[in-house]
Amino acid sequence: MSTVVPSLPPLREGTSDVPAQAANSAPRRPRLYVLDGLRLIAALSVVSFHWAGVNIHPEVWGQKPQVLMPDTHRFASYGWMGVQLFFLISGFVICMSCWGRSPRDYFTSRVVRLYPAYWAGIVITTLVVNFAATVRASRRPMSISDVLTNLTMLERPLGVTEADGVYWTLWIELRFYLLFAVVAVMGLTYRRVLAFCGIWAILAVITPGVDSKLMDTVFMPQDAPYFIAGVAMYLIYRFGVNPMLLGVVAFSWLIAQNRLHITVGGYEYEVHHTLSWPVMAFISAAAFLVMLAVSMGAFNWMRWKWLTVAGALTYPVYLLHQELGWAMIRWGRDHGIAPFPLLAMCLAVILSLAWLVHRFVERPLSGVLKRLLDGARLTLPKTDPPVRRG
Repeated sequence: MSTVVPSLPPLREGTSDVPAQAANSAPRRPRLYVLDGLRLIAALSVVSFHWAGVNIHPEVWGQKPQVLMPDTHRFASYGWMGVQLFFLISGFVICMSCWGRSPRDYFTSRVVRLYPAYWAGIVITTLVVNFAATVRASRRPMSISDVLTNLTMLERPLGVTEADGVYWTLWIELRFYLLFAVVAVMGLTYRRVLAFCGIWAILAVITPGVDSKLMDTVFMPQDAPYFIAGVAMYLIYRFGVNPMLLGVVAFSWLIAQNRLHITVGGYEYEVHHTLSWPVMAFISAAAFLVMLAVSMGAFNWMRWKWLTVAGALTYPVYLLHQELGWAMIRWGRDHGIAPFPLLAMCLAVILSLAWLVHRFVERPLSGVLKRLLDGARLTLPKTDPPVRRG
């Protein structure tokens, strides 16, 4: 029996199907400004969920947001789905940023991108949680050990409370980076990345039936469809659309909508009411379709420079908004500020603080980290160094 091997799509100008390290001569693609805008939309969506959608902390507003602002709450209660959009974007961007780079460059870029703003977020959030008189009473203070553990970004597998509850998504991102590192070390090619998507999809589907905590941790069955679809969409962006890649994206959405039945449980606990599956499926499909349009070049016309600034602020906004936002909301309502002016004020403060973190912490510290990680002394020697005498 002969084996039918699917043909590769025609390569776009300046690309090849050789390992990425050998493709550094490919012309640089223009910046996708639309991704910065989508990041901001995803971040503001999550912000809306925590500020107006969550009902389990009535001490923040003095009553449930569902009662205080029912129409706003109705929409905000689905804001958590911005996380799924983040994962789609992450799959696309990680594949894009890795192509043509060495494994060491891949490692350095992830450390430099994630940690500086994250460390600032931990410091600021800890000060709020431990010392702000207006923070919610149900949140226990952070111990010194808790803070030091949080600095690793591994607090969740180590069983330590996150400085801010939203940091749980960073553990998912880290696991995706580690999985993708496998193919990054081998060198990115169309075949290898597509095989990665297929193998991961199969393992993610069978994991729930195996009842293995290890497999669940590694293959992330609830979140894998978004990362896989994002990676496949980058292949579309780089190599052009073809039925196989569209099939990967469609298959991923079909799995994603099924997993929503499980994912939604935790969010229904936070909003204290049932969420509509058709609404969730529609939002999920819309996110997939928008990202698919991005991969097909539908938004290449977008060249608004301010989107670059918006994209830069997205990560600090995400890191800072929850505990600090709740503290500001409680302070504001204690001082008689109406809900909607208060929300606008809190958003202005968070955006301003995010800019300060980006400008005076993230940018300079990223440069320092990059120089340290690029230093010759951090390069692993090919042979054992000389044994120290004396």
